[in-house]
Amino acid sequence: MRVGVLGGGPGGLYLALLLRKLDPRNEVRVVERNPPGATFGWGVVFSEETLGSLRDADHETYEQITDSFAKWGAIDIRYRGETIRSRGHVFSGMSRKVLLELLQRRCRELGVVLEFEREVADLEPFEDCDLVVAADGVFSTLRRRLERHFEPSLDPHRTKYAWFGSDLVFDAFTFVFRDTEHGLFQVHAYPFDARTSTFIVETHEATWRRAGLDRMSEQESLEFCQELFRPELGKHRLLSNRSVWFSFETLRNRNWHHGNVVLLGDAAHTAHFTIGSGTKLAMEDAIALADAVQRSPGDLEAALTHYELERQPVVERFQEAARESAAYFEGVSRYQRFEPVQFAFNLLTRSGRISHLELERRDARFVAAVDRWFARAATGKHAPLLAPPPLFTPFALGARLVGNRIVLAPGGEDQAVDGRPGERHERALAEAVRSGGGLVLTEPVAVSAEGRTTPGRPGLYHDEHAAAWRDLLQRVRAQGSALLGVRLGHAGRRGSTRPRAQGVDRPLRDGGWPLLAPSALPYTPRHPAPQELTPAGMEQLREAYRAAARRAAESGFDLVVVDMAHGYLLASFLSPLSNRRQDGYGGKLEQRLRFPLEVLDAVRSAWPADRPVATRLQVSDWAAGGLDTQDAVEVAGQLREHGCDLVEVAAGWTVPWDRPDYRRLYLVPASDRVRNEAGVPTIATGNLTTADEANTILAAGRADLCLLDPRLHAGTG
Repeated sequence: MRVGVLGGGPGGLYLALLLRKLDPRNEVRVVERNPPGATFGWGVVFSEETLGSLRDADHETYEQITDSFAKWGAIDIRYRGETIRSRGHVFSGMSRKVLLELLQRRCRELGVVLEFEREVADLEPFEDCDLVVAADGVFSTLRRRLERHFEPSLDPHRTKYAWFGSDLVFDAFTFVFRDTEHGLFQVHAYPFDARTSTFIVETHEATWRRAGLDRMSEQESLEFCQELFRPELGKHRLLSNRSVWFSFETLRNRNWHHGNVVLLGDAAHTAHFTIGSGTKLAMEDAIALADAVQRSPGDLEAALTHYELERQPVVERFQEAARESAAYFEGVSRYQRFEPVQFAFNLLTRSGRISHLELERRDARFVAAVDRWFARAATGKHAPLLAPPPLFTPFALGARLVGNRIVLAPGGEDQAVDGRPGERHERALAEAVRSGGGLVLTEPVAVSAEGRTTPGRPGLYHDEHAAAWRDLLQRVRAQGSALLGVRLGHAGRRGSTRPRAQGVDRPLRDGGWPLLAPSALPYTPRHPAPQELTPAGMEQLREAYRAAARRAAESGFDLVVVDMAHGYLLASFLSPLSNRRQDGYGGKLEQRLRFPLEVLDAVRSAWPADRPVATRLQVSDWAAGGLDTQDAVEVAGQLREHGCDLVEVAAGWTVPWDRPDYRRLYLVPASDRVRNEAGVPTIATGNLTTADEANTILAAGRADLCLLDPRLHAGTG
């Protein structure tokens, strides 16, 4: 087989030598535009998993690579004048230039033809090749030529970075955070040989511009960074190798091959440098492609399809972790009030690949210190040597103390009669309390008969409802010590539907009731159009919420949650997709927020001052033109000013054509932003199923309480 490889980086060279090793009859040629010794960048990092793959693929190359390694097992986080060290992390790094030299040498040993300093503008030089590999980087010439077949997309990031070297040899993977008058700068530094380290400086683009770096030459920006990090560098200096400022772009391709042309490495995908090396991914691609060719001799299309099917999901998961890591550094300034030990834990767990449990396995002493700090911060008391994990520490919610950080919320029973809760509601709440959570929330409870989603939805719009809830709660409290919260809401245009067991949002055939909404927009074409709320109707609703809150207090609930999520009435006011009003309650966000704030004020006025008030807040509509997390942060800040003590985050359901994103822990990033930007405690949720997930979220300061998936405790009684 004749193989042409465009791009003489590590991925292209490694594929070339593997193909020659698999079958010496393969004629393999690598074409590179730069001279043999040219390279941009400094060091590359390999994980233990990647090293195992390299060992199995070509042991000779593996031995040469490992002989050149610098190894270290610690991560240092330098923040606010302290250095926090976490051990047990295995890293191996080497010079990129040395790696290229040994790969070129190995290629020549195996008979690969190497052509340097040759520009290629199209496929013409590879016309005689059976397989053409585009390994020519993120700006791949061949990919651009076949763009309509590969369908690439580029996602630009909001930070700027410069890739320096340094003659200071660090003894750990080191993060440095330096606050300046311009904003926050951070460093990612690691050794790669006995004399040199990689030293990447990163900052938000706005900070970069305020510092004047957009107007500096390469040498001037090097000198600026050298002085900025003089405390760390001491007498050492920064080194430049085309160390100009870049904006990172995450590249994805819908298809990785077309005909006999296949993408490899940065030509196919990029992943932000904060969690790993593009070199590592490219060499893993090379191994997978060579294996696929070997498994399908004589059938190139099958080989390329197998390669794509094997590598694309792996890379997508890696890119997702890299996206989370990059987002952390883009918004790291929100954590500047954190204590150093929590800041360090937050950084180490940023991508989701390292959890509380995994970090404990790597460095039990560090995690024990985190747990002690968390317990001390939660109680104000000296923590024992073996402190409980974060999930089992108390949380002060106003004047109430939640015994642990677990929140449970049984699903809707749809068994109320005229709004009166019954036996199944009691059984569901009792099961949740027996499960051991610190806080148990009801299903949504209607503030009026017209505010029910279904005929079986419980309510608090009659005094007899309050009496029923009071009796129910007295019996439930005998099952455990959890605080009990009620979610108060109005269905709005999603009301008057059949029981959920018969399907979601299916209008009643008969026996329905009039619907209310900010605008006369039906939820779906099969729903009746709601009435647009008038000023008089809004006053009636404010009074309904006030009366329901009073009844909830009389019933003995510890917490009231005002529901502003999932397309129900108050959420419909917040979203521009459902609020088209032309008066002072529509238009800009501050005006759309006006009525929900008035409702919150009404609830707060009727609720005892020593009991907390929460909101269930829509953080994203998952639909173009709808609410997003930035809107939610602004709303949460206003809610806090109006007496909201806690926010439970929620997303979706504002419109039936939304695009849900139910990934693992999908609402945790929004909880993080609301908590740390708006300054209000949060309940995180989003397919949360394990204690380890909750401990990680809590210790990292991404939430204060964790709502576990209700399927975990259903039927435990």
